[in-house]
Amino acid sequence: MSPLTRLCPSPQLMRMPTTISSAHARRLALRAQALDNAYRPGRGVDGAAATIERLGYVQIDTIAVIERAHEHIFWTRQPAYRPTFLQRLMQQRRVFEYWTHAASYIPMTDYRYYHRHRAWHSAGGHRVEWLRDNGKVVEHVRERIRAEGALLAADFQDDGGRRGPWWDWKPAKAALEILYDTGELMISERRGFQRVYDLAERVLPAGLDTTEPDTEENVRWAIHRTLDNLGIADEAQMRIWYRNREFLHTAVEQLVEAGQIEPVEVRGDSSDTLYARPADLQATARGRATRQVHLLSPFDNLVIRRPWVRRLFDFDYTIECYVPGPKRRYGYFCLPVLFGDRLVGRLDPKAERKEGVFVVRCLQLDSAADADALLAPLAASIWRFARFNNCHDVRLEKVRPGKLRAPLRRALAASQNG
Repeated sequence: MSPLTRLCPSPQLMRMPTTISSAHARRLALRAQALDNAYRPGRGVDGAAATIERLGYVQIDTIAVIERAHEHIFWTRQPAYRPTFLQRLMQQRRVFEYWTHAASYIPMTDYRYYHRHRAWHSAGGHRVEWLRDNGKVVEHVRERIRAEGALLAADFQDDGGRRGPWWDWKPAKAALEILYDTGELMISERRGFQRVYDLAERVLPAGLDTTEPDTEENVRWAIHRTLDNLGIADEAQMRIWYRNREFLHTAVEQLVEAGQIEPVEVRGDSSDTLYARPADLQATARGRATRQVHLLSPFDNLVIRRPWVRRLFDFDYTIECYVPGPKRRYGYFCLPVLFGDRLVGRLDPKAERKEGVFVVRCLQLDSAADADALLAPLAASIWRFARFNNCHDVRLEKVRPGKLRAPLRRALAASQNG
């Protein structure tokens, strides 16, 4: 019997779900995602800290056709954001790098709740075997970092030996990555976007609570962290933060019985039960969609969970940078276009930084988009995003449907000095 089952031995009473509209579900999501225009993050580095505390993580990505995804995600919610803010958050030890569903920046206050992730990596069969078979390499890496301080992978020389199945990485790089996965090493900073590794005890700030949470605390944190991030979610989304299905389901039932969360169904949706917190439901019971446009990163927290965004926003999104060119429908690195509370299209951009030109290679709007209301705020958003990418001009190429190209060009001209 699991610890959580022992906590709740009596059968659970079935609670009828609260029925809400799809618009209400979207309001829950956008409020949690700090995209409903009510969010006021504050200024400077503290504003960036408030944003990542709100979101729970920000995914890191290397693609640089425009500003990298993690910078883009912060900027979307904090228009005065600058990339130096994230560097300072790392220097101040207010965030750390680790794995969520992908490599991410995470609030340092959540460090203790990732103990299970680190333990899972430590128990992974291929890692244990590799560490055992390459003990001299691992100890060499440990000793150099202990003696010399934080180091890049490039600071270790390849010994020229056989490399095995680690994507042809040199052995020291494999050791660094495994020791990072298991939590012995952490990322101290990045130099030229390259990870700098150091001992965890030298990266963790003094006074940080690093105690391992028990099962009940950990799984309940995961549920609430999911709802912090998404506003409304099913159990599949909660497993991003806690993977044990049995414990998670039991904890959900307990929190429902305690009145901390409640089951929700969206009118017309027959998929798995969703959950939300009563206070969040009440706070979003009424509201009107704004007319603001956001150009979202493909890795933005709102759209990265593809089944969830398809369910709530009826938006089928796939990033196509990994798709062969001839098979792409929308473009290499399309940005979902959020208009008020609807995702209405995709914009494929490229920042020509040397020329200072932001190129809209293709903008495709869905049939549901209200073009008359959309074009002016869309043009203003394109200009804001161009300036964030250090571009002083915008070049518009393809627009679909084609009849909107001329009106959008006029809107861009009108917004240029806005």
